[in-house]
Amino acid sequence: MARSTNARRPATLASLAAELGVSRTTVSNAYNRPDQLSPELRKRVLDTARRLGYPGPDPVARSLRTRKAGAVGLLLTENLSYAFRDPGAISFLEGLSLACEDAGHGLLLIPASPEREDVASVHRAGVDGFVVYSVPEDDPHLAAVLERPVPVVVCDQPRLDNLDWVGPDDARAIKSMADHLIKLGHRRIGVSCMRLARGRNDGLASVQRQANASFHVQKSRLTALAESFSEAGVDWTKVPVVERFDHTAASGASAARQLLDLDPDITAIVCTSDILALGALNEARSRGLRVPEDLTVTGFDGIADAERAGLTTVRQPVLEKGRAAGRLLLETSEPGRPREVVLETQLITGTTAAPPRSREERWFGP
Repeated sequence: MARSTNARRPATLASLAAELGVSRTTVSNAYNRPDQLSPELRKRVLDTARRLGYPGPDPVARSLRTRKAGAVGLLLTENLSYAFRDPGAISFLEGLSLACEDAGHGLLLIPASPEREDVASVHRAGVDGFVVYSVPEDDPHLAAVLERPVPVVVCDQPRLDNLDWVGPDDARAIKSMADHLIKLGHRRIGVSCMRLARGRNDGLASVQRQANASFHVQKSRLTALAESFSEAGVDWTKVPVVERFDHTAASGASAARQLLDLDPDITAIVCTSDILALGALNEARSRGLRVPEDLTVTGFDGIADAERAGLTTVRQPVLEKGRAAGRLLLETSEPGRPREVVLETQLITGTTAAPPRSREERWFGP
């Protein structure tokens, strides 16, 4: 079918300005700098634009002209859906979004699943800077980010000397948990941890694998646990550490199952996240074990579900972490002077930790 020769040509900034009898700058200001116009003039511009079908300035052309995208890129270490499923990630996103809102910026999520090597999403991202959220040091997406000539702020990991960083002191935080368990009398423990490297491993993590971990947060927590329990006379090489690649409650349950099958006399399962700990609680219940009478379970993060379960855990301010990262990225800083924000943590002594009972007490009566 032939196109009608009477179809109206799309309105442009120039034709709208001519229709109104104003400059193109005035039309542009109506969209981009409304404070430069009186409310009456801005309304007249927008009303006329709607009548003529003018959609507004081209954002791509504007970004090319100003060299500003008006958006922050968030590099995740997971698939995109993780950001909307994991409680800690959700809180972090809320905090980062609040900082972006305050600055009038948008937010672009860039997934960096450990099982994917394609970094095109980083190269294509139209952003003014990146927040890197808990990415391993050898991730190719991180390398692609560092090739871009834009500011970068790292949250949690990795620690790089020339970049701004936000996060808790993981070693000190989990040492407070270790000290608490040691004072309660626990020496026969098992550990459930999140992934230690980009390669999948759902099983025991050797001492060598712990030492070579490319996820610095998990490495710091395991190292601090090893140091604290070693000082208390525990041979860390004999402590079973079970790693799970996927961060889910089901993974936490299977990790606890593996630990208890390996050593039914374990008195405490120390989990490096609340999600894993909630799964361990489920496994304990399925075995008929009472927590904390028969088994102590601890976590790390302080998410809402852990609080409702009465979990003994370490609380970190995840929402504030996201907000602090956004503020660091969007504020100017002196070149060559990376900034560091160390967030405070708090040991929460919930209802899932108690002194260990003897094997006979645990199996044959209260």
